[in-house]
Amino acid sequence: MHLSKKCSAFKVVLSALLIVALLQLIYLSFLSKFHGKQQRYRYSELFGGSGAKKNAHPEKNSRKERLRYSLSTGGIFDNSGQYRVYKNLIKSDFTTNEKPGSDPSSNILALATHTTINNLHYLESLLERWQNPISVAIFAHGQDVKFATALVYALSFFCPHIQALVDFHLVCLSGEMASFPEQDREHFAGLEDCASVFSRLETHGEKYKNYAMSGNISYPNNLLRNIARGGTESSYILVIDMDMLPSADLHEQFMAMISKREPASDEVFVLPAFEIRHARKMPATKAELVQLYQVGEVRPFYEELCPRCQAPTNYSQWVNSHVRETGTLEVAYTLTWVDPWEPFYIGHRSVPLYDENFKQYGFNRISQACELHVAGYRFSVLSTAFVVHRGFKIQGEFHARKDEENKRNRVLFRNFKEGLKTKYPSSARRC
Repeated sequence: MHLSKKCSAFKVVLSALLIVALLQLIYLSFLSKFHGKQQRYRYSELFGGSGAKKNAHPEKNSRKERLRYSLSTGGIFDNSGQYRVYKNLIKSDFTTNEKPGSDPSSNILALATHTTINNLHYLESLLERWQNPISVAIFAHGQDVKFATALVYALSFFCPHIQALVDFHLVCLSGEMASFPEQDREHFAGLEDCASVFSRLETHGEKYKNYAMSGNISYPNNLLRNIARGGTESSYILVIDMDMLPSADLHEQFMAMISKREPASDEVFVLPAFEIRHARKMPATKAELVQLYQVGEVRPFYEELCPRCQAPTNYSQWVNSHVRETGTLEVAYTLTWVDPWEPFYIGHRSVPLYDENFKQYGFNRISQACELHVAGYRFSVLSTAFVVHRGFKIQGEFHARKDEENKRNRVLFRNFKEGLKTKYPSSARRC
């Protein structure tokens, strides 16, 4: 009797488990079909395929057509003929809607930056901190040309804040061409929202160390800086690397400062540059930065690799300088350039461009700072603004050809300085 009851109970439990397992299979099958349908819909949304509703997103359709047109032009060659440039591959709403006669105060200061696709994921935190117009020049090579085109388009499609404020420019070798990413389903698989695009970019990141690109291709940093600069119509421009962050509220503070103090035509505004341990949260204010600086978690940029390159900023004076009024940005002190200083600064759009002969590692920024000096510029250090690089720059973490590139660029720099004597014959300044 007891055995019969036990068997019946076992059968009931077994039946229940089978029913649960069957329901789970049905649910998983439904989820898989739903996900597949959702992916097809997402893909058709991106490219207006047969699954998309006509005119469902007219603004996104026009964005697609603008990209198609930009790519159809084939880009333009740079002055050297070595690179193909797609300027305004993706235009922001800010740039697209800018009209002659519009409020000039809306376009006083922009940020210009450059990167390979490996570091593009830093754009997320950069825009979160900046929240104003950004011009991004991306260098891609080989298969990364297709990947960069596809992912930049996905960013503009899925991330409204990026489409609102970020202009993208693409640079590749002159023998390469970007194509419309309509058939690149593998690049879009799994992309459902803005977070998933940044996740894909982050996964793709860290592929190469610093400038060590496949095929020993040279990274044209100064060309990229000039393209990013030229991609904005703003009166003033801050040029930084993609893996750096400016201090919080810099845009608003700078606007307030120049509304009270008209900048001189021969003046650039220096932002002291720091680097921070990877594990640390990026400081937003001078008070936060100084606190980390005092315990060694933040230090001057390039302190280990080239302390002289930033020392003229006079970090001790800046750290100890007090602001008269909380939250007010002002000039703390003004300096004359000395060799080998390579400051980060906000400058008028008319300041000399970077020399595009410099590529890879060494002398690419100092050459431009040197020219500013010879051209008569003075360097006004801002009281509370700064930039911070993610991670300490240390010996042994660079690519194998760094020293070789540095030697080559040192020779180039000597020739560059000689050329400045001809370019500025009336200047008594030398570097």
